[in-house]
Amino acid sequence: MKEFKYVVTDPEGIHARPAGILVKQAAGYKSAVTIVKGEKSADAKRIFGVKTGEEVTIKVDGEDEETATAELEAFFKENL
Repeated sequence: MKEFKYVVTDPEGIHARPAGILVKQAAGYKSAVTIVKGEKSADAKRIFGVKTGEEVTIKVDGEDEETATAELEAFFKENL
């Protein structure tokens, strides 16, 4: 399993547009992709709201976890 932490910097947080793009990207991997915020976690293949300044942990587990982790981390940095 691979994981990375990210503090959301987008002024609107993870809102509808980037969340929708994230869901599509996560759905393209064979690995399970989970977003964890505090005590809550959710499948990244579903919409998940996070406010600006909140830290999330992205966990990727599966056969393409290396590629998925790298691409998802780049997505977060570019879009959130």
